[in-house]
Amino acid sequence: MRLSKLSAQAAAALAVRTLGLDADSVDLASVEGVAASLRRAASFMCPTSPGRLVDAVVGAILPLRPGDLSRDDVSEVLELLVASGDLLELRHESGRSTRLLYLAPPSFIDGVPGKYLLMGIRPFGAALIEDELVGAIDYEGHTRLLALDPARAEERLQALGLQRVPKERWVASPAAETPTDVIERYRARLDVAGEAGQLEGLQMLDPTTPVRYYRGRWRSPEPTDTGDFIARRPQAYGADLWCLIRFESGKAQRLIELPIGDPIIPGRDEAWRYQAAVDALRGRPQRFRVRPQVTPDGDGAFDFFSPLPGFAERYVQLVGLFLGKAPGALFSYRLPASAVRDTSAFLTDMLWMAQEEAPSGV
Repeated sequence: MRLSKLSAQAAAALAVRTLGLDADSVDLASVEGVAASLRRAASFMCPTSPGRLVDAVVGAILPLRPGDLSRDDVSEVLELLVASGDLLELRHESGRSTRLLYLAPPSFIDGVPGKYLLMGIRPFGAALIEDELVGAIDYEGHTRLLALDPARAEERLQALGLQRVPKERWVASPAAETPTDVIERYRARLDVAGEAGQLEGLQMLDPTTPVRYYRGRWRSPEPTDTGDFIARRPQAYGADLWCLIRFESGKAQRLIELPIGDPIIPGRDEAWRYQAAVDALRGRPQRFRVRPQVTPDGDGAFDFFSPLPGFAERYVQLVGLFLGKAPGALFSYRLPASAVRDTSAFLTDMLWMAQEEAPSGV
């Protein structure tokens, strides 16, 4: 066997083609490239912890694209894959509480007529679809979309081993509540929770910080902290755990791990909705920005400054196209003009968010 030496650029292009993507239009460090890398790594590693999966992908991409990718970038794409149904994150009890990732079954959802969202991962690197349709898959951000004749699409996809997920189940939302109702429900659980004990390496979300800069809201506890705060605590193995902690003069008194409801829901989803309730009750609700008519067809763009819980992410994703990061925003989606009003109402009703119009030129 003859060996040949490849440049980092050539090796990155070869990796993109191996992932089933077009090396002429997709970069290995792009959202599409990272999402495909995570799916492939997960197909061999799952069940595994989020941290180990992220480390594996960072270790594979970084030597080929030095400086173009951070661990946080990969973690953000992984969260998108969990929210969109490619991976399941479940609690695992084995003497300690941890969260493990599992492969979601091959599935599809019919969004707009003739357009189907593909989900799930087959083990050991097997393609989700193996017939001539594989070349028709559109990779848009972290999602995979397939255009098919609606008359035969469901029969054809099911023949390929994909199960249909009803739209109403996939976008199922929690009950509509007021911010006060949400906070009181968690406060009641904290009132009867056990003592927190000694906790090292905590990071807490400061509700007094600006809602438009999510990463800047995280900090270490301070001696003046009193009240209930969303926090993350490290563990020896696996990703940091999401929790709600009651502090008194900077000391952790009581703690509950999230989620407290459905174990299939990632803890961060409950944390992000709880924090949205806190921000709304403080009179500084989380915000989204609408940029109308960003395309000749009149599509609008939604800019978000804080992460969305999974149910809201799926709602927006079903009708919109993920655009990645926009200037001054955490991420953005493009939505058809017909969906702008309903989406705005959904975000306002379910997460108590405030809408702002984009200034001229944005």
